[in-house]
Amino acid sequence: MKKSSLLALVALLILSACGKKEEQAPQAQGPAPFPVQTVARQDATIYQDYTANLEGQQNVEIRPKVNGFIQKIYVDEGDQVKKGQLLFKLETQTLNQDAAAAKASVDAAQVEVDRLKPLVERNIISNVQLETAKAKLAQAKAAYSSVAANVGYGTITSPVNGVIGTLPYKEGALVSSTTEMPLTTVSDSKVVYAYFTMNEKQLLDFSRTFKGATLQEKLKNVQQVSLILVDGSEYEYKGKLTAVSGIVDPVTGTTEFRAEFPNPESILRSGSSGVVRIPVEKNEAILVPQNAVMDMQGKQLIYVVGKDNTVTSRVIETSTTAGNNYIVTGGLEPGEVYVTAGATKLKEGQQIVPQQETAQQQGAPATDSTATATAKPSGNTTQQKK
Repeated sequence: MKKSSLLALVALLILSACGKKEEQAPQAQGPAPFPVQTVARQDATIYQDYTANLEGQQNVEIRPKVNGFIQKIYVDEGDQVKKGQLLFKLETQTLNQDAAAAKASVDAAQVEVDRLKPLVERNIISNVQLETAKAKLAQAKAAYSSVAANVGYGTITSPVNGVIGTLPYKEGALVSSTTEMPLTTVSDSKVVYAYFTMNEKQLLDFSRTFKGATLQEKLKNVQQVSLILVDGSEYEYKGKLTAVSGIVDPVTGTTEFRAEFPNPESILRSGSSGVVRIPVEKNEAILVPQNAVMDMQGKQLIYVVGKDNTVTSRVIETSTTAGNNYIVTGGLEPGEVYVTAGATKLKEGQQIVPQQETAQQQGAPATDSTATATAKPSGNTTQQKK
């Protein structure tokens, strides 16, 4: 009796455990939802960034033309100066003595000429002696002019309007025309030049993108450029490309460009750095978010949605990064539908529930260190490109 009751109890426990396992077994789930978007061509403005060095429109090194001790410095570092303003005074006592001696030689030569003139007129001496005396007078005058000019070089003035740079020498220092460092540098920074380079591939892309028979003509077809400052902010004034080197540097393989920016408030300083941002128009481009693309063995893949809502991986080709988007040059056609996010969770042939997403829902592209883009649907003329 007890044995049969024990068996019945064991059987009841086994049945109960099986029932709980059946309750805990997960129920089969249907296709999962994924955001998708339909491929459409768009007009986009891509911004290409190039690191640049800033220089004033004129950077004039102030160097002495004569040897001497710095007697007086009339300016300080960072001062605004005008053209012709006194900067330095060099001690010229020795030069003054030389000038006095040269002036005395001129006076003596003049006396000799004055003495010989009446003698020649009365045919007492030949004209050759007078001409010789005149030659000596001319030689003395030239020597005096040279010494007098050197005395004048002791007073140094600014050749341009601008800002005073560093002052490496103090009063009392001995300087000369062969001194390694200049007395200072005067930088005219009302207009600032931003110098940057392109490598050969970038130069080739630039030449193909902008119209013109020469590089100078192509520069004229570039829109106004921006300057990104070291703190990441954008300089309030736009600039323009004004010059490009005619050759490629054989050592670096680069070509130098120059952009000009107005600097009325003296925010930009010569010697600082920034980033020149050039806008490039891309018409009828296909843009896809980077989240939709997977890198696999050097290839870029994207999942395309078929008619039965099953996904198939597709190899695509891209030309550049535009903010949070890739510009696709091959592998996708307008009208096709692709998955915009969560591609790493998908498998080949998996069925999904497409959730159509608009470009506005994806958000504006973020700024990238090499390129950004603002896109609009092709044919929409009311939306202004940024």
